[in-house]
Amino acid sequence: MGLSTHVLDTMHGCPAAGMQVALYTTQGEQATLVKSFTLNADGRNPDGPLYDNASLRKGTYRQVNDVSGYFQAKGVQLPEPNFLNRVALDFGVAHEDQHYHVPLLVSPWSYSTYRGS
Repeated sequence: MGLSTHVLDTMHGCPAAGMQVALYTTQGEQATLVKSFTLNADGRNPDGPLYDNASLRKGTYRQVNDVSGYFQAKGVQLPEPNFLNRVALDFGVAHEDQHYHVPLLVSPWSYSTYRGS
């Protein structure tokens, strides 16, 4: 239960270890930082779930992933300005009693997400 994330680097075929991620709660255009962290070797939050099942609340959230910083740190030559800088995923939690998993599959030129299990 709760909220989790997992980021995979589809260019290199590996977890996006070292990527900077920030999680916000949102109301309209206003966003409040909940936590920021660096993904571990498995491409996940090193502290486990972003919210456990007792803490997750119904509402809207934004997960911001520093895609360009990650690929630059991996030595990938990116154009200036690069195509993707930060990828912001805005999503809603409607059911506090369900698990919400927000995976991100990313390269310097594309990304995909879905509600995982």
